[in-house]
Amino acid sequence: MKAIVQDRYGPPETLTLADVDAPVPAAGEVLVRVEAAALNAYDWHVMRGDPRLGRLAMGPSRPRARIRGRDFAGRVEAVGAHVRTVRTGDAVFGDLGDANGAFAEYVCVPETLVAPKPANLTPQQAAALPLAGVTALLGLRDVGQVEPGHRVLVNGASGGVGTLAVQLAKVLGATVTGVCSTRNVDLVRSLGADHVVDYTRDDFTRDTRRHDLVFDLVGNRSLTALRRALTPTGTLVLSGGGVYRGGSLVGPIRLIARGRLVAPFVRHRIVTLTAAPGRQHLDTLRAHAEAGRLTPVIDRTYPLHEVPDAIRYLEGEHARAKVVVTI
Repeated sequence: MKAIVQDRYGPPETLTLADVDAPVPAAGEVLVRVEAAALNAYDWHVMRGDPRLGRLAMGPSRPRARIRGRDFAGRVEAVGAHVRTVRTGDAVFGDLGDANGAFAEYVCVPETLVAPKPANLTPQQAAALPLAGVTALLGLRDVGQVEPGHRVLVNGASGGVGTLAVQLAKVLGATVTGVCSTRNVDLVRSLGADHVVDYTRDDFTRDTRRHDLVFDLVGNRSLTALRRALTPTGTLVLSGGGVYRGGSLVGPIRLIARGRLVAPFVRHRIVTLTAAPGRQHLDTLRAHAEAGRLTPVIDRTYPLHEVPDAIRYLEGEHARAKVVVTI
């Protein structure tokens, strides 16, 4: 099968289209013919081994997983032994997590990490949901504990997670402020944001408006500045992905580490977020999508052989919403 592989850390040029053996599903796994895969900031972090401290988990000299990509949508081609909830021919979507492998024609995935594709979404739209959607869902509902009437600010509202977070915050009954650049103001407003802050003109951390939850998806502000935007008992959720700026030792880990150190000594709740793949959250996203409450926004699509160009576009701060690969 065709797949995007990588044998050393580096820029997009280290990614190549190659012929590799198709995987065979083991017990509890399903084989999916991939129709679409979505890019995330995670992908360029792994591709470059950035931040360098992250290589302790990703692999010392090259990524542990040779094939890039984690979000996918497609059809089940075969099932392994003991699979009970998925059948051959089912349209599914999912997140491979750290196993990677979605930028390929076929992928094997545990039965527990796939869910039926939302019936009203294309494969491209469905592939855009898993990691970004679960991150938004966990940050707002589970960690942020957003309730009707809460005031929520999303820093990075026009990004892959942000566009979904704005919609989900509205589903939860919040009054939503989205922070984005000038060119994305109309997009964020169209997603339901009650207020939109253009960060090229205004500083939301200096605004008089205070929020019950600040969901930081960028990592470009200090803890002190972010906390200024909170009510006295507000919650700060940190999940910054950032963009590539030449490589770093710690990257967004610095802000997250500081948050963990400061959290026990301040009134604000400061929480760091890690999204783990799983069917339960995918089912929730599917329900919202099929009810018309959640619609992924796609910026650009690329064919499989142009994945290096897609990641180059994503990591350069040009992308808004999601970038998707068709296979």
